[in-house]
Amino acid sequence: MEILEVFSFSPEGPVKRPLFTMPVAAGQPIPVDDHVDSDLDLNDYLIRHPAATFFVRVRGESMIEAGIHDGDILIVDSSIEAIDGKIVIVSVDGDLTVKTLRINGSEVYLEAQNKQFLPLKIEPYMEFQIIGVVTSVIHRL
Repeated sequence: MEILEVFSFSPEGPVKRPLFTMPVAAGQPIPVDDHVDSDLDLNDYLIRHPAATFFVRVRGESMIEAGIHDGDILIVDSSIEAIDGKIVIVSVDGDLTVKTLRINGSEVYLEAQNKQFLPLKIEPYMEFQIIGVVTSVIHRL
């Protein structure tokens, strides 16, 4: 899965929208009352470290089993430690990609979340840099 675009985060103020306190039924409908409890600021909800956060748009199908689809926008935090099992944005030989980071002793692998793709072992001759950890996926229906 490759990175199509990279966007910076510019917190120009709150992005508040009504937050309903009643649950939304996925089965039988629930009667709607006036259950707006408060406003939800999407910056506060999705962005933990504004100065270290950016967005990327992805292309490809290698992460579909992780819920990341072609055209999705990922929220990425470069201040979070990239540990085994985290979904990360990395640069490999100058190309940006999103994969699951796998660390086995001194060996590092990038694992796709699609059985059609093999893991990529990071070899010493490769230029490799972890750019950030994916914290959220924005996926249109």
